[in-house]
Amino acid sequence: MTGALTPSKPLSLSQDELAALPASERVRYRLVSAECRHHANDNISAFIEEGELDELQAEVQAKMQEVLRALVIDTESDHNTQETAKRVAKMFVREVFKGRYVPMPAVTEFPNVTRLNELMIVGPITVRSACSHHLCPIMGRVWIGLLPNEHSNLIGLSKYARICDWIMSRPQIQEEAVTMLANELQERVQPDGLGVVMEADHFCMHWRGVKDTETKMINSVMRGAFLKDANLRREFLSLIKP
Repeated sequence: MTGALTPSKPLSLSQDELAALPASERVRYRLVSAECRHHANDNISAFIEEGELDELQAEVQAKMQEVLRALVIDTESDHNTQETAKRVAKMFVREVFKGRYVPMPAVTEFPNVTRLNELMIVGPITVRSACSHHLCPIMGRVWIGLLPNEHSNLIGLSKYARICDWIMSRPQIQEEAVTMLANELQERVQPDGLGVVMEADHFCMHWRGVKDTETKMINSVMRGAFLKDANLRREFLSLIKP
């Protein structure tokens, strides 16, 4: 079997048949078999086996070489593009989209021994993502506000940046990215209140289309006390500097 796998195709491959498939199709087979969504902003690391990330990168490199050929770029004689397919494949798999392919980074957690229950703010955290519509960069900043309670798990300061990078390093839209980040922090910290604000430049507007270099997008997610208590929300928003 060499065709692309879809949920409508029978999923009954033998181990030998599965091993003969490209890595991308083996991973897709596992995802479809498990009825697991694999959209651009989903993490699929649980379905990637040892060594397959290298294979995926090699596949992307080969396909990217075909893209360059379709663009009528002579990569053999053009010294500037001879290694472009290799560089782009590494960039996609290991860097700008790595949040799809690697597990959540280790996060140090501490019990709230002193029962902190005052507003705490982390930010601005520099974040980099990519628009899933055009794969153009999204460059921005994130602020996180927390109102912990005695049962909250406090996490190390640098870990907020690591979680942000993990969530943002995927093709997506900003509205969904902020919600995913809020969901992850809510589950991990279990605060009484959570606020997340993101401000970003979208190069799908700056670089193409209307080519407007001034427009930014700001959006927020408010949970718990930040949603119910207007004074707390106002305090949080007054202390950040979008």
